[in-house]
Amino acid sequence: MPSLNSSLPLAGVRVLDLSRVLAGPWCGMVLADMGAEVIKVEHPERGDDTRDWGLRVGKTETAYFNSVNRNKRSVTLDLQTPEGQQIARDLARQCDVVIQNFKFGGIDKLGLGYEQLKKDQPGLIYLSITGYDTSGPEAARPGYDLVVQGEAGLMAINGEKTQPPLKFGVAVVDLFTGMYSAQAVLAALYQREKTGTGRHIEMALFDCGLMITAYYGLEALLMNDDPPRYGNEHPSIVPYGVFDAEDGPLVITVGNNRQFSRFCTEVIERPDLAADERFTTNLGRGTNRVALMVEVNLELGRRKRELLLTRLAAAGIPCGEVLGLLEALQSKRAADAGLVTKQPHPVAGTVDVLAPPYRFDGERLPVRSAPPVLGEGNHEVLKSLLGMSDEKLAALKTSGVL
Repeated sequence: MPSLNSSLPLAGVRVLDLSRVLAGPWCGMVLADMGAEVIKVEHPERGDDTRDWGLRVGKTETAYFNSVNRNKRSVTLDLQTPEGQQIARDLARQCDVVIQNFKFGGIDKLGLGYEQLKKDQPGLIYLSITGYDTSGPEAARPGYDLVVQGEAGLMAINGEKTQPPLKFGVAVVDLFTGMYSAQAVLAALYQREKTGTGRHIEMALFDCGLMITAYYGLEALLMNDDPPRYGNEHPSIVPYGVFDAEDGPLVITVGNNRQFSRFCTEVIERPDLAADERFTTNLGRGTNRVALMVEVNLELGRRKRELLLTRLAAAGIPCGEVLGLLEALQSKRAADAGLVTKQPHPVAGTVDVLAPPYRFDGERLPVRSAPPVLGEGNHEVLKSLLGMSDEKLAALKTSGVL
């Protein structure tokens, strides 16, 4: 692991990541990207569950695991053993932040709950991620992204109106919970600088899932009904969405009335639509959406995508191609931004790792290390933080604790 870079915002902060799968590890990765030293604790044999999900990379990693564990160290501990629990407690004493997403009550049985750890560390920032409110009747229910997508109404607002409820393409509840959690940890760290005291942060998947319904959620309450689904169209702005040119799809976002006038006259050459009283305001276009879109779709379908993109750009209307995922990752735009990196790997030679999205003072925060091989940090971390000897480490390995 490279030495700490004092220019990184969280340099000097140490995190013990006891979480697994996605929401907790995503939070840990955000903190790691910002410079924190994140120690990921995993089972000695199987590691994080996601080491067995999706496409294999090397011997112990997968693309899924790698997407959420860059810039971390991996330490293997069997937390079902007294020795493993004690080592975890010893590591926690060396850390500023602990992240855990064990089933309700499970972490306390291991002696690693907040009330147990804060006795020795009043300044500890402790993050618990659960499925549901820990003070409510569903506290013991396990949390799963797809279940919460259904229960929070997210599937009901996704997809075309002619389709049944549809999940999002990625685990949005887990990802947003991880981001919300990282924000809370940063706030607690900031407060600790002023007060010296720690906090116990509790984040629930259902809470975060409901929050990301955003304006759809408030419209449902206002209407006292489910809002209609618009698929690739915008619920409030017309025309705004994904459209089919003669040779492929593109995104067009006509954001105001002036843009609509230019769209009609300069892009699809239909000044009559701009002059039509039904369409002169966005509210009118929304009310008469069906009639307008018949004409717009007809005109767009007669023209090549490149021509439309050129005209749209000249008219100052935001637009873009609809690319495949591989196309997007391999695009010049992604390359110019340095968003896909190649990192050394002890088995695969190199491995693709996405770069952090954060820029500070014009510089993107770096990928300091690739997602770790299972247990790669055992010796260095346990020696440097806990002073373990080679003999002790070997004995723990033989006994199955490591």
